[in-house]
Amino acid sequence: MLTFEEKRAIIASFPELQEKKVSLGRLNYHYEESLHEKKNVVYHLHPNGNGFVYAGHLKGYQKDDKGMVNIRDYSADDLRTLIGKVIHMLSQPPYVPTAKETTGTDADEPQEETWRNKEGHTLLLVRENELWNVYDGAHLESAFESYKEAALYLHEEGFRHVE
Repeated sequence: MLTFEEKRAIIASFPELQEKKVSLGRLNYHYEESLHEKKNVVYHLHPNGNGFVYAGHLKGYQKDDKGMVNIRDYSADDLRTLIGKVIHMLSQPPYVPTAKETTGTDADEPQEETWRNKEGHTLLLVRENELWNVYDGAHLESAFESYKEAALYLHEEGFRHVE
């Protein structure tokens, strides 16, 4: 386990973070340029080495109900990677669903939409009967009960609707 001072040095290597002293010798680190309401990246780094990093919508991390990852047993490389990902996440504009994604549609006939990610991978969202199905080519990837659920899933996976 890294010591408090080792974690503090790693966090301080990110010049975009500002250290804020809180009670009981703990430290918070804020990212003031965050494009999200959330600015606190490191929360309650304690002299005993415990602390938390806000991971929000990052996948692959065990988070509590506030999106926080406990970093007590993190290695130096893992801590650097996590903080870098969080700063990148907070540097991106927040997702705002379109009116269609919010309300969905009630059309009875099948409807199709193409969604694409940054790497150019394409998925097809198709309304079939009562479900919204996501296809990767001919393979069914996922099925959802509403357009809103399907659109949120696609967005979280890095896809955007292609007009």
